[in-house]
Amino acid sequence: MLHTSHLKLPQTEDEWRRVQADYNNEWQFPNCMGALDGKRVLIGKPAKSGSIYYDYKSNFSVIMLALVDAKYKFLYVDVGGAGRASDGGVWDKCTLNRAVQGNVIGIPPPSTLPYSNIVCPSVLVGDDAFPLRMNLMKPYPGKNLTPERMNFNYRLSRARRTSENAFGILSAKFRIFKQPIITSPKNISKIILATVVLHNYLRSKTPDEYRIEEQRGQQHQTGNAGQPEDAGAMRGLARIPRNADNDANAVREQFMAYFNNEGRVDWQERMAPLH
Repeated sequence: MLHTSHLKLPQTEDEWRRVQADYNNEWQFPNCMGALDGKRVLIGKPAKSGSIYYDYKSNFSVIMLALVDAKYKFLYVDVGGAGRASDGGVWDKCTLNRAVQGNVIGIPPPSTLPYSNIVCPSVLVGDDAFPLRMNLMKPYPGKNLTPERMNFNYRLSRARRTSENAFGILSAKFRIFKQPIITSPKNISKIILATVVLHNYLRSKTPDEYRIEEQRGQQHQTGNAGQPEDAGAMRGLARIPRNADNDANAVREQFMAYFNNEGRVDWQERMAPLH
């Protein structure tokens, strides 16, 4: 069946290192295991559901959380959280979070970043809907950031946009996401997972045909492609302020130092203020 071969979370160090190599080669973010993103998928009000699927934006929705690789393919998808659930709790209750925290999926140990002596753990990248953890990097918050922090945010944004782009391609190619999905919650989960598997299959078999047309040079530097956020039946999760421990902040500082020294790319000072 397609889902067993085209929606697979890496389970060994070698498999994760291949994902990390792609992120470093394509997006210049070493030690990255994937980009996290979540969406609220709008649905019609299910019968006899009360307010379970009624979300804070006055829509009926289910929550879809995904991990995406450097080539816009989904590595992991969790679907079915009811719209009433808080955005902040989605990742906390996710099976992937538990697998990462327990390291039961063969995550590579900390390693030296290319051309440096800086040792960093393997990490996921996400936006402000997610917490800062030793194995989950997010942008520095606030305005009036130092140039070094702006550069870090830009570099993380480039890597993270792979997940936004994957959602954009998915919603653009599968017309069911053009408007709220009207069927039972059980069927909605099956429909979403089916489109994800087909998306991965087409990305594997016909990557040049199955994509959103964009200027490759611009996309290479900005990381932008696909549809705008909150297009059609998909809505982004809320950005939520969270406290982080000292170890997580220290890892982010290490990546920041690297991106401003040994890991610097020529265009980052020009592009970072635009983000």
